[in-house]
Amino acid sequence: MAIPLPIVLDALADPTRLEIVSRLRHGPQSVGAIASELPVSRPAVSIHLRVLAEAGLVTRRREGRRNFYALRPQGIAELRTWLDGLWGDALTAFAAYVESMEVRE
Repeated sequence: MAIPLPIVLDALADPTRLEIVSRLRHGPQSVGAIASELPVSRPAVSIHLRVLAEAGLVTRRREGRRNFYALRPQGIAELRTWLDGLWGDALTAFAAYVESMEVRE
């Protein structure tokens, strides 16, 4: 089930959440490991991770008392598909603009 794009983009709009996603690019991490490298508390990191999970961007795996978070490949793929489409539309519009300028000259 795809998460609505505004929810995904809103989740990534926060600098702390974007930094968490960047750190998770290197592999799964525990909440403690993530929090140790950020200027926010562990409870705040947990809230940010919950927002990212609700946006479909991360998954949680529990090992004993520790939670490990990782990027969710499907969520990232959906975002990439949208960005690729946006880029394709921009290139198409630019090509049309260049062609219209050539016709004028």
